[in-house]
Amino acid sequence: MFKIVWSQCGDFRPEGKVLENRIFLGGGGVDYRSPQGLPLNYANRHGLIAGATGTGKTVTLQILAEGFSDAGVPVFLSDVKGDLSGLAKSGSPDFKLHDAFGSRAAKIGFHDYGYKAFPVTFWDIFATQGHPVRTTVAEMGPLLLSRLLDLSAAQEGVMNIAFRVADEGGLPLLDLKDLQAMLVWVGRNSADLSLRYGNVSPRSVGAIQRALLVLENQGGAQFFGEPALDLGDMMRVEPDGRGRIGILAADRLMASPRLYATFLLWLLSELFESLPEVGDPDKPKLVFFFDEAHLLFDDAPEALVEKVEQVARLIRSKGVGVYFVTQNPDDVPEDVLGQLGNRVQHALRAFTARDRKALMRAAETYRPNPRFDTADAIRDVGVGEAVTSVLEDKGAPGIVERTLIRPPSSWLGPIDPEARKAVIAASPMSGKYETPVDRASAHEMLAKRAEEAAKAAVRAEDKAENGGPAEREFNAARRYSGSRVPRSSARSESFGGRVGSAMADALVREIKGSTGRRIVRGLLGGLFRGL
Repeated sequence: MFKIVWSQCGDFRPEGKVLENRIFLGGGGVDYRSPQGLPLNYANRHGLIAGATGTGKTVTLQILAEGFSDAGVPVFLSDVKGDLSGLAKSGSPDFKLHDAFGSRAAKIGFHDYGYKAFPVTFWDIFATQGHPVRTTVAEMGPLLLSRLLDLSAAQEGVMNIAFRVADEGGLPLLDLKDLQAMLVWVGRNSADLSLRYGNVSPRSVGAIQRALLVLENQGGAQFFGEPALDLGDMMRVEPDGRGRIGILAADRLMASPRLYATFLLWLLSELFESLPEVGDPDKPKLVFFFDEAHLLFDDAPEALVEKVEQVARLIRSKGVGVYFVTQNPDDVPEDVLGQLGNRVQHALRAFTARDRKALMRAAETYRPNPRFDTADAIRDVGVGEAVTSVLEDKGAPGIVERTLIRPPSSWLGPIDPEARKAVIAASPMSGKYETPVDRASAHEMLAKRAEEAAKAAVRAEDKAENGGPAEREFNAARRYSGSRVPRSSARSESFGGRVGSAMADALVREIKGSTGRRIVRGLLGGLFRGL
């Protein structure tokens, strides 16, 4: 018999001996009375939570989030089924599983087991179940956007050109309107751009525009814009020392799995690029749980998988631990799987020859325990039980152990909508992200330039009617642009108020006349300077 006593820093005490800086996972050994804990100083070495549906992965994720929060480590996780919202609410003796939880706690010696809520922030890309989450098109970047839109290599090349031209021309790409306007400009000026970057096919531009339209119709437009997510709001520590748990509502997001995977990968990339090097900290600065991890790698191009591998390898030096949650370890590429030192493996079923091979491969990745066969244990563990292995001294893998996972202290299952609204209203982020900001960016700047160019052309036409130098200027402008549009058309379209609704025509007129030539030089001069 031993007694476990929790402290705020995440210590627990079996048989009167303090095991410091560990997150209590549950009881192991022959009688489940040997406490199993995840060392905080190795928690940034990443991890894996795997197992078939219904074997207890969600509860394991929940108790790990609780443990990290108690240890003062902020957590960010995605809530695919809505069950993890219960972290914001205390468990209760009236809960139907209270007796089962109490029995399990007694079985593993967790005698100080009790109920409590945790500090939670709800986030939602669609802004219905949490604070809005936004980023700008520029922050997402052409590689991840191309992945999100499932573009071909040629279309990805055009996307890179659009980003490069926007950057050189001082045209901020904040939302989808900006990117769409920029692509129109690139398509209309494809001949000039091709001299510098290679072929810019109008067909590729059209394909990207169609993909953006589909994304917009799926609600993806809400994700791009300002105010963009401040990473500091994901890494808050409460005055009582507990880390705040950020929960992304992902039930609706799962209808767009590519958007889900791209968003989480973008978030990892932003953390990697923004955080300073910390080496091996005493505890992580943030722990990130990536549920349904297979969505990140399904049909992913090699370049993207290499990026994930690179981020996973290097981000631990920034103090960020990444934990992949999936049904089968085979869902994670081998190069990434090899970096996941802390593992909680729930049951894997072996109904087919392929399942049996996957089971054997999973077993081979563990340091064996002489008391049992690892493959048999992975197949036979019950619901709420798992095969665990954590890093020990000097980062060496620990011996695999059968572990009965401890019960959660927070509410098991989703909270009701009214309780969620109350948590959102009381959040420190309340009111910060709810109102979108639409400042002048590429869409507005290109429209303004197009309007000014069109008006300049009309002024030149008015002067040309009286002859003289103005007429020569206007005629030269027409020759430069190659326009066959009658003079009266330029006037009526300019002053007819149709610039905003007919972006393509307005952008064509942008390069007409001497004013248009100055605009083109101002936009592309930086690209061609020095040639």
